[in-house]
Amino acid sequence: MLEMRPDCERCGADLPANQGGAFICSFECTFCADCADALDERCPNCEGELLDRPARVGDALKRHPASTARRFSGNDN
Repeated sequence: MLEMRPDCERCGADLPANQGGAFICSFECTFCADCADALDERCPNCEGELLDRPARVGDALKRHPASTARRFSGNDN
């Protein structure tokens, strides 16, 4: 199961689990659409491809809530 991280690692933008607009690599590093585009859809951490993260909605989100641990460090990547 994906860890639904709540923010973009690069800019800190909120990325709700029940909405689109988040991009992840195979290690679940998470970025907003604008940052993923600026990174040419390549993860700066592992150099893997950034792909659309699926949304988690309804009962699935209630049973398996999104993470609340924010990853934004305030440093530019």
